[in-house]
Amino acid sequence: MPISENIARIRERIGAAARRAGRSEKDVSLMAVSKTFPADAIREAYAAGARIFGENKVQEFTGKAAGLVELHDATWHMIGHLQSNKAGKAVELFTAIDSLDSLRLAEKLNAAAAHVGKKLPVLIEINVGGEQAKSGIGPDTPELEQLLQSTHKLSNLEIRGLMTVPPFAENPEDARPYFRQLRELRDRIAVRRIPSVDTDTLSMGMSHDFEVAIEEGSTCVRIGTAIFGERNYTSQS
Repeated sequence: MPISENIARIRERIGAAARRAGRSEKDVSLMAVSKTFPADAIREAYAAGARIFGENKVQEFTGKAAGLVELHDATWHMIGHLQSNKAGKAVELFTAIDSLDSLRLAEKLNAAAAHVGKKLPVLIEINVGGEQAKSGIGPDTPELEQLLQSTHKLSNLEIRGLMTVPPFAENPEDARPYFRQLRELRDRIAVRRIPSVDTDTLSMGMSHDFEVAIEEGSTCVRIGTAIFGERNYTSQS
């Protein structure tokens, strides 16, 4: 099915899920996760109305970015684990970093953003399932508190909210407790009114579970396979 038709169907499903939750579909952004897909596929999604794109690797997006300069109003989000030694390049390439997972990385990003005179939007990635194979900060941990208490020193970062990737389950309903956990964490942070910490964004939900995520409060769903098709990881370097 063409990418344009996939996007149209997903937007219909976003609207239906939002209405079930008594929300407006305008409160839910669609991110097209374009990692591993070529520039031509990204341009096709852009032509179908997509404006927010997610990439996982600095090196991969570096190779694609030059061919996408004409997409002047697209925003490019880093959603994969970011090594601190690549913070400078990431600040140059991406509109936002949605996978901030340590104070050390925050300090590196802040310094790099200051160097180029940029205010960098970021999301704090929360590892809601406590999975060792995944990046992210554990909820209610000293590491998270340390980051939150240090935001006043990170003047070139704009913390916009939280992101998570829950443990995978075939049944989307199995992800609901994790989405709810992130929303409740967001609410606890919000009532503290920490200076320099905005909690408006909850980035959660992917191709197989985004409707449940919307019902639990997601404001941004990250859709890859349902837009672009199955990925062929063996073709990636």
